[in-house]
Amino acid sequence: MNITDIWTDILNFLGQAWWIEILTTQPQCTYYFGPFASINEANTAIPGYVEDLESELAQDIQTYIKRCKPSTLTIGGDR
Repeated sequence: MNITDIWTDILNFLGQAWWIEILTTQPQCTYYFGPFASINEANTAIPGYVEDLESELAQDIQTYIKRCKPSTLTIGGDR
C-alpha cells in the first residue's frame, strides 16, 4: 500500500473521498465507484466505467461526482 492509497483510505473514513455515482434506467440501478482522493482522479475514471456499463447494454447513463461514503455499491437492478 502506497501513500496515495493510505490518503484515500483516510479521506474515505472521514467521508471526504470522492465517489462516482452512476444512474441507469435500464437496468434501473445506482452504482458507486471509488473512493478517489481528488475530483480530477474521479473524473478521469468515468469513461472506463461508462464504457463497461454500455458494453452491458445499460441505458440512459448519468454520471455524478460527489463526496460521500456509500454503504452499498450497487442499488437496484437484478445484480
